Formats: sequence, structure tokens, C-alpha cells
Amino acid sequence: MEHYNMNLTLKVWRQKNKNDQGRFETLQAKNISSEMSFLEMFDVVNEGLINEGKEPIAFDHDCREGICGMCSMHINGRAHGPWDGTTTCQLHMRAFKDGDTITVEPWRAGAFPVIKDLTVDRSAFDRIIEAGGYISVNTGNAQDANCIPVDKTKADLAFAAAACIGCGACVAACKNSSAMLFVSAKVSQLALLPQGHPEKQSRALNMVAQMDKEGFGSCTNTGACEAECPKEISLTNIARLNREFIGAGLSSEK
Repeated sequence: MEHYNMNLTLKVWRQKNKNDQGRFETLQAKNISSEMSFLEMFDVVNEGLINEGKEPIAFDHDCREGICGMCSMHINGRAHGPWDGTTTCQLHMRAFKDGDTITVEPWRAGAFPVIKDLTVDRSAFDRIIEAGGYISVNTGNAQDANCIPVDKTKADLAFAAAACIGCGACVAACKNSSAMLFVSAKVSQLALLPQGHPEKQSRALNMVAQMDKEGFGSCTNTGACEAECPKEISLTNIARLNREFIGAGLSSEK
């Protein structure tokens, strides 16, 4: 793989807080290695800004291993950038060429207000999980791994749904700012397993109600969420959520 250095022009969204109007600021990223990650490139740019006595770019990051879902950025109009199935922290600068102009924005959704620059408040996802994205169990010794038989096909589907990292790319990519892919993944990973059955009805109803309360839009099945999801969560989870929600509504006590 060829290694090369490049000079880039960055158009980065700068915003002091959610009440600030915000603006794009043009910055130069010089002598950037093609082997750097996108966040490492930002580290270099921020070091330069700090040395010049300027305010560094605020952006979210944690593990930098594609696991935590913190690195939420729109890069040239795509959530997490040009590579499919990749988080921003795992996007490498070899995806770009010398002289490129890169536009970087935060997630654009009413339920994700901007905290500063590229950092948004995604605590709405936390409140959706608190509404029902868990199972209630008695504490004590852990049960034997083989004491509850689980169908292999359902276990695989639950594992695929559990791969969701809650980054919010599905919301950012959706024209309606819908959180259906996120909610459906969190519902599916529990609804498919026997441990999640006792609370399946209340889970679907409560999580959807909280999603609506947070101000996320409706799903119109355009598929943008699946296309931009870094973990490639399937749209079939949305169909499952709809079945769970309708079934819970029909069978719940009035």
C-alpha cells in the first residue's frame, strides 16, 4: 500500500453552543500522512491551532477502535465519511487525495442539539434505553451458560442487532431524523432471546413512546439509515420493531 503525505483544505463547522448560529471555518491541514486516521488528522490540526493561540476544534472521541460510537461527524455529506461500514475513527486519510477539500459537520437533528463545534448531545438515546432497553433479573450467582437453550439462528440475529453502537449515524442520514434503526436494534437484540420475553410488550411500547417524546421523526423506509450505519444494522429490525409494537398495543391491558 502506497504511503504519501498530503495537504488538505478543511471546512469545519464551528459553533460555541446550541444557541450560537454557527459557521464554517476554513482551515489548512498540511503534511498529513495517508496512514493517519481522520481523528489523528484532527489532532494534528488542533495542535497547530493551540500553538497559534486559537480555539481547538471540539469533537467527540473515546475508544478510537470503532466500538464506542462517539466519533459522530458528517464528512463530505456522509455520516462517518466515504467508506461503507466504517466509523470516523477507523476512516483513514488514504480515502482522500492531496489538495482535496473536506467539509466536516456535526449530526443535524433536532433531538441532537450541538454542544460545541462537532460535538452533539446524544443523551436522547440514553433515555430511550432507560425506558425499556434492558431485562430485569434477580441478582446473585450467574446462571450456567447452557441452562437456557437459544436457537442458533435467533442467537445470530440478536448478536447482529446488538452490534449497534448508538452513534446516531442513522438519525443523521435520515431525512426525517428518525431513530427507528437504533430503537429497533435495541428491541431486537432482547426480543429474539428468551431472557427478553417477559418484558417484550412494555419494552416496545415504552421505547417507542420515549423516542417520540425526544422529537425524532417518523420512518419512511428510504433505507438511508442502513446504508450509512457503520455496523450495517439491517432494516429487517425495523420490521421486527413494528411487529413487536403493534402486537404489544393489541394485547396490552386497557
